[in-house]
Amino acid sequence: MLRYFLSRLLSLCLSLVVASVAIFAVVEVIPGDPAAFMLGLNASPDTVAALRAELGLEGGKLARYFDWIGGLLVGDFGVSYTYRVPVSELVLARLWVSLPLTVYALILSTVIAVPVGVVAASRRGSTADYGVMAATQLGIAVPNFWFAMLLVLVFAINLGWFSAGGFPGWDKGVWINLRALTLPAVALALPQAAILARVMRSSLLETLGQDYIRTARAKGLSRRQAVLGHGLRNALIPVMTILGLQFSFLLAGAIIIENVFFLPGLGRLIFQGITQRDLIVVESVVMLLVFAVILVTFLVDLAYAAVDPRLRRR
Repeated sequence: MLRYFLSRLLSLCLSLVVASVAIFAVVEVIPGDPAAFMLGLNASPDTVAALRAELGLEGGKLARYFDWIGGLLVGDFGVSYTYRVPVSELVLARLWVSLPLTVYALILSTVIAVPVGVVAASRRGSTADYGVMAATQLGIAVPNFWFAMLLVLVFAINLGWFSAGGFPGWDKGVWINLRALTLPAVALALPQAAILARVMRSSLLETLGQDYIRTARAKGLSRRQAVLGHGLRNALIPVMTILGLQFSFLLAGAIIIENVFFLPGLGRLIFQGITQRDLIVVESVVMLLVFAVILVTFLVDLAYAAVDPRLRRR
């Protein structure tokens, strides 16, 4: 197990190094000088040069990369060019929107997908199974921002049950904020629920074909008792793996949804940083999200190895 842990830890570190180089390189080639963009077209070259020095844009790219990485290692994400506050403060403020949205969407996708997958597997070949497979295929094919616009049109504009966007703030109360996050969470959850339901169905079908399930049925258990009492527990192992990966995907992939609903989360912060040429915000927040994705993947691998000893020998 120690060897497996060290190999996965080494893979995590290498992935972070490659990701940091890629993020820095991509952000640095974005056209436009942040200092000139902030000062406007009529700014004098001396003023632009002074602002560039103040923002730390004068050094070479390699030196700036190592300065940035060194700051990240000690928790210093730098200072935003636009807001003139530490990026860590911006991240913490926006995380209180993105993290509850991610958890909300993950709960919804699980609540939808697991029963749907169980029904489809237990009634293989029936009309319900074909209907579930068609619905999940549609959920995978349709982008989540289309679901978001459809939800706004139906439930916000026509029915008026929810607001079309915005976030009141947690000081206004939990219920009003959960209502504000409901439509974005549903828009994020539906495509993920479609994927999870198909995984649940496939895993449960494979489990139901095992000898111990047939033995349980031969001893007098009904199909329902065999599925829920024996098959479901073992079928949940790959589902739990997908859930871990979906959490990181939802946290890092909500940029479009947060902009559709005008939510002040990490995704909207990245979008604003790109439009305002706030490079340090874009680099640091994207690197933080990449770290979350890689870390969750690492923890899922360890959990899976703890459940399945065969993986420890790889």
